[in-house]
Amino acid sequence: MAIGDVYDAEDCADVHYVDTGMYDAPEYGSVYIIDAERPALVDTGIGTNYETILDAMDEVGIAPEALDVMALTHVHLDHAGGAGYLAEACPNATAYIHEFGASHLADPTRLWEGTKEAVGDQVQYYAEPKPVPEDRIVELTDGDEIDLGDHTLEAHHAPGHAPHQVIYHDPAIDGVFAADAAGLFTPSVGEINVTSPPVNFDLDGALADIETIRELDPSTLLYGHFGAERTGDRLDEYAEKLDAWVSAVREKRAELGDDAAVVDHFIETLEMPAVWGDHKAREEIALNVRGVLVMLDRAE
Repeated sequence: MAIGDVYDAEDCADVHYVDTGMYDAPEYGSVYIIDAERPALVDTGIGTNYETILDAMDEVGIAPEALDVMALTHVHLDHAGGAGYLAEACPNATAYIHEFGASHLADPTRLWEGTKEAVGDQVQYYAEPKPVPEDRIVELTDGDEIDLGDHTLEAHHAPGHAPHQVIYHDPAIDGVFAADAAGLFTPSVGEINVTSPPVNFDLDGALADIETIRELDPSTLLYGHFGAERTGDRLDEYAEKLDAWVSAVREKRAELGDDAAVVDHFIETLEMPAVWGDHKAREEIALNVRGVLVMLDRAE
């Protein structure tokens, strides 16, 4: 696997995905291309890498003017940061997003400021997001569908990771585009990692999102990070990891009594996929710890 490579999603007809090279880390960021009657993207990655997506579309055989749909799972910039750039390059594409996130697509100013605060020096990898014209944004609510002709994306609200997150069920492939609701998957090591970023991560909500996916009973999970995988027992594994992760952060805070020390402890002791590189791994850990700490503060 290499940055820029395009893959066919196994047992998912018409679905391809590209490693966008997000954070200069292989196997971290993916964008899905659905070669349907109405061609679609699921998510748009970070704005920095939007030309990689256009190249992948070209490899699949979809011209920029032929793209009809950008189905965004949520407005976090690693998923929607490229929407404005691709809206410029693909003049006939409409962006679909949960109603709670639509205003951030039209005017990403607050989202950009919040992202810079949340990600710290990782901001070096980002491009400042461009707005999507309001007349090219469609707001979704739970249960809405995006008709692609020979595929349908059924939107299910999944707010445990972020209040504006949806997952998309496509019955034609018996698959769910899982956004961050099923964790971060790294195929080279076959490993699922947790994601619990500030400021809206909620454990109970995240576990409920897993149940939402479980009720859909897909044979394939199409992860936002990275690629497609047979469902198997992945949902059980992720639920256990999430619960254990929050417990570990809670216990370490009670022991150390200092949030900076808690963050440092997990940076020093937690192993992350080597393929991400040391910098991304350290920053990912710090972000996830802070998200749990914010959740604990909110509960108190």
